[in-house]
Amino acid sequence: MAEPEFNATGVHIERSLRSLTRAGQVVIRDGRLALLTSYGKVIDSAPLRAVQVHKPLFAARDRALARLNGNRYSLTLGAPDRFLDAVQAAHAPRT
Repeated sequence: MAEPEFNATGVHIERSLRSLTRAGQVVIRDGRLALLTSYGKVIDSAPLRAVQVHKPLFAARDRALARLNGNRYSLTLGAPDRFLDAVQAAHAPRT
């Protein structure tokens, strides 16, 4: 199994104002983004090309928003900029 390109633990993951996990995990590996519970169960997963992410204008600094498979998730990460950069790097055309 390949090393993850991005891995964050202790992530609070919410969907539609409902907390799914307070200590989840966000993993980017092999061109896919996966949201996992604290027990390692997959909440949602999608190819990076199909994932949309951004930082909300009027929210805490540690928050990022992601859309996977039509579902919107709010992620509270320690360093959301690293996460956003990792996803945007996957969207950039390869030379």
